[in-house]
Amino acid sequence: MFERKSLKLPITLGVVMIVLLVLLMIGWVLLAVFGALADDQRAGLYWALLSVGATLLAFVLVGVVMYLTLSIKAINLSRRQSNFIDSVTHELKSPIASLKLYLQTLNRRKLSLAEQEGFYKVMLEDVERLDTLINHLLDVARLDRVPTDVAEVELAAVLRSCAESVCLKYQVLPEIIELRLEPCTVKASRVDLELIFGNLLDNAVKYAADTPQVEVTLHAEPKGRVVVRVSDNGRGIPQSQRWKIFARFMRLGSELERDKPGTGLGLYIVRSLVSRLGGKIRIRDREKGPGTTFEVQLPGKAMAAAIQSSQTAP
Repeated sequence: MFERKSLKLPITLGVVMIVLLVLLMIGWVLLAVFGALADDQRAGLYWALLSVGATLLAFVLVGVVMYLTLSIKAINLSRRQSNFIDSVTHELKSPIASLKLYLQTLNRRKLSLAEQEGFYKVMLEDVERLDTLINHLLDVARLDRVPTDVAEVELAAVLRSCAESVCLKYQVLPEIIELRLEPCTVKASRVDLELIFGNLLDNAVKYAADTPQVEVTLHAEPKGRVVVRVSDNGRGIPQSQRWKIFARFMRLGSELERDKPGTGLGLYIVRSLVSRLGGKIRIRDREKGPGTTFEVQLPGKAMAAAIQSSQTAP
């Protein structure tokens, strides 16, 4: 789950820097000796030692910069991991505590049929919340596996299916998601496509305004590309934060101040899968009003082009 980067690079870099420092110290001592005794015969050796010392100093400076960069990355990763642990702990404890409370109440008290139905509804929502968390963790674990079910997939059908699932999950009317889809195909695993656009639509509805308005468009472009745009009417993402949100465990703001559940893995999964499919993802402002637009470009083609190419194939 966590990024298990090898310690070989920082250890090697540290050893090399120590060796360079030792050599540099020896070189400067010899340089001082030869400088004091410098004459016409030793002038060449003097300048050679000076050049070697300057080169070693440059390597040490480069090593320090690299080591500082690795340290900063390690600190940021540790911070994101701590953020992730806080998030997962909250996501696990809250529904479990809720389930425990409702089950104890059902076991100890006699409730009316209407009260029981209300309890069962809340308990089912808690189970769905746990199921979503576990699925996200499993999705991250399978990112390194090469899919075996790659085929020509009708992208419009995938987007409609994802929209229906998200509306059902949040119990909102299907009309809040406006679909403007052209028939297009993408050569990919359907499961990967469902993960990409399921996460984007889930975020669009979850972080939208009190009255969600989500727009999804799909069209084909020249040079064998299809473009999907998912727009919401939420608060938007600051320009300075947009490059950060695709990182693993990354969620904006403090974990204790958030009013939306999540693990910080959804957009990491999206970016990883889009990159594996040879596509690109970018964030833009919504054209009208506040909100965010996620634009995904994938290798693909319009359905008419796909049918024509299949008919002309030998």
